Amino acid sequence: MTSAAKLSLGCIADDYTGASDLANTLTRAGLRTVQTIGVPADDLTLPEVDAVVVSLKSRSIEAGLAVTRSRAAETWLRGRGASHIQFKICSTFDSTDAGNIGPVMDALRADSKDSIVLVTPAFPETGRTVYQGNLFVGSVPLNESPLKDHPLNPMHDSNLVRVLARQSKTKVGLVDLATLARGVEAVRAKLADLAGSGVGAAIIDAVFDRDLETIGQVALDHRLSVGASGIGLGLARALVAAGKARSAAENAISAAAIGGPAACLAGSCSQATLRQIASAEKVMPVLHLDPERVIAGKDEAQRALAWTRERLGKGPVLIASSSTPDQVAALQSRHGRDAAGHAIEQAMADLAEGLVQSGVRRLVVAGGETSGAVVDRLGIPGFLVGAEIAAGVPVLRAVGASNGEMVLALKSGNFGGPEFFSDALALMP
Repeated sequence: MTSAAKLSLGCIADDYTGASDLANTLTRAGLRTVQTIGVPADDLTLPEVDAVVVSLKSRSIEAGLAVTRSRAAETWLRGRGASHIQFKICSTFDSTDAGNIGPVMDALRADSKDSIVLVTPAFPETGRTVYQGNLFVGSVPLNESPLKDHPLNPMHDSNLVRVLARQSKTKVGLVDLATLARGVEAVRAKLADLAGSGVGAAIIDAVFDRDLETIGQVALDHRLSVGASGIGLGLARALVAAGKARSAAENAISAAAIGGPAACLAGSCSQATLRQIASAEKVMPVLHLDPERVIAGKDEAQRALAWTRERLGKGPVLIASSSTPDQVAALQSRHGRDAAGHAIEQAMADLAEGLVQSGVRRLVVAGGETSGAVVDRLGIPGFLVGAEIAAGVPVLRAVGASNGEMVLALKSGNFGGPEFFSDALALMP
């Protein structure tokens, strides 16, 4: 990015797959977008773009560290001219009562000097809606859906006003659907009333795609917003409509084929990923890791690499650490949630490193924490955003990678259809 170029939108994402989802959404809406891994180094050359999504692995770390990293990203983005920052969170609002959504929001709000911040994880296109402050997954509240059982951030309360209030230092209010339906000025008036009564953050309902456009227009009145890719879509459309970004831009990603061996890694334990692994078993070799052996040491990862190297020349392979919720709970009870999760993430990172050393340049990764561990280990500083594989999941071409040309797909556990792994590889020639 040239020194004269100014960003229309800066985004800070709390995990890598969520960042890819947002970057994909912004690209589809017409913004030229780059996703970086961490705060970019000053000497990293980026193309001139409308939006930069800074990917952090901060969703499940200690809150103070998440705040420090998010503030560093904000400083970098503001220094590139971004007048509005979106703090991108998961569409299921993954966050414990200790954070990290509330603490990061509070810190960024203080830095931005915003009187009130709009907050919504709604993205109707993907079945995430908010009504009367309650988050729905499809037709059921979050706490009644299978998504409530995230292994690191279980979500058993669908009322986001309560959830956010438990982890934020500010008062949390609500802008309901009836107010939203009356349009931009009604929402602005409601926010002014809430701010006047000391409310610093407002959950805003969104049920229909058009609701996001209203939210995007109002959010641009402020310097900060908090939400999933849905609010990013609203912001992008508002920027294009206001002439602050160039619409219908060409994808920045090159169409040139990479070729060579391809592999898939699955660390997510979501029902969607479990179905995708079962489907992949019909068309490619699949190895299921033994989680007890993974926690015991590095022998299991070495066994998996040896198994993979015997097969890479014949076509793509998949290595999975995924387990059912009951199996995950049992593993965590024996070894502790953090210890079990960390061991599996590092095993998948070891595998990714070994695969790349074996010549893999096309890599599909399922699971947010797994994707973060993999990309960190590979040391990839950024990506150009390309074709959409499934809703929220684009093809990503590495920028500045020491291993040379490489394409990846990083997917959150619940995203994609049953044939996701095959679909991804088909778009990564």
